[in-house]
Amino acid sequence: MKPTEESPMNNPAGSGHTPWPFSTPRPGEPVPAGSPQTLADLGEFELIDLITKGLPQHDQVQLGPGDDAAIITSRGGRTLISLDTLVEGVHFRRDWSSAMDIGRKTVAVNAADIEAMGARPIGLVLGFSAPGDLSVTWVRYFVQGLREECVRAGVALIGGDTTRSRDITLAVTILGDTGPEGPVLRSGARPGDLVALCGRVGWAAAGLAALSRGFRMPKAVVEAQQVPQPPYGQGSRAAAAGATAMIDVSDGLLADLGHIASRSHVDIDVHKGALGMPEPIRSVGQATGTDPYVFLLTGGEDHALAATFPPGSVPEGWTVIGTVQEVHDRRPTVTVDGRPWEGTQGYDHFH
Repeated sequence: MKPTEESPMNNPAGSGHTPWPFSTPRPGEPVPAGSPQTLADLGEFELIDLITKGLPQHDQVQLGPGDDAAIITSRGGRTLISLDTLVEGVHFRRDWSSAMDIGRKTVAVNAADIEAMGARPIGLVLGFSAPGDLSVTWVRYFVQGLREECVRAGVALIGGDTTRSRDITLAVTILGDTGPEGPVLRSGARPGDLVALCGRVGWAAAGLAALSRGFRMPKAVVEAQQVPQPPYGQGSRAAAAGATAMIDVSDGLLADLGHIASRSHVDIDVHKGALGMPEPIRSVGQATGTDPYVFLLTGGEDHALAATFPPGSVPEGWTVIGTVQEVHDRRPTVTVDGRPWEGTQGYDHFH
């Protein structure tokens, strides 16, 4: 891609000024309301220009938007690739979340996958599908949230595709650099390891329960449902500390620890008391008649990181919540305080 006067390639990081396209709001600036323009009015290529104009690039992005594919160079020689799809009515609702919230969530849920490999997110490509009558104002807010979360995650938007669809569908492929420690897989947990957690669990599930009943309180759990808060940077920190296995907690703590148990052929026991009981989660449990530990143990969408470590190597910022044990039966299991958990262990899209 040939640099132009406004290209980020002519504005290295640290120069003190990043060009911002006049047609897109700066972070924090309001978008003029009441715009009659729709995506059908704007057109496909103008939409692409709206998303890509003036984008900052990562120093390892050799070729960004403008061609059939992006080129990424990796210092470690290995680039991680992961994909997540967010579908309106399944992963988000426009009457529950703002366009900016949805833009931020689109990045966060994908960056968490790379973090869970002990790696560093580099670039992502976005598949943006939407109905033709969607307001361009909504898209502008979405792009603002997308860009703001890219900055938080340290990742660059480097390309993608747009198409018309009945519902808004957001498909993101994200690339990551493993770094010198190499990837942390789900298959490395060993008996005697400690299970540790970094980030929050249960908050998004409690927020979903509140929103489903027409409530917007407690605000903290509602906001957790609208925008996840992955612990950016902690994946590579865990890898450097010697993590033996790691996973993004997206479908529920017990369910996702079950993936580590299965792939590592170990049993895992979670110590319920180590999770604590945040007051907002407790209050939603009381209001809905739900055991609040259901939120903590089986609720998804917070995108915390769960990992296993040899004793004495758990890094600061991580909380020990359990132990890894030898398999006592042919099928690896996850227990809570030494006993099987009654009921579902997490979310399954098709059940």
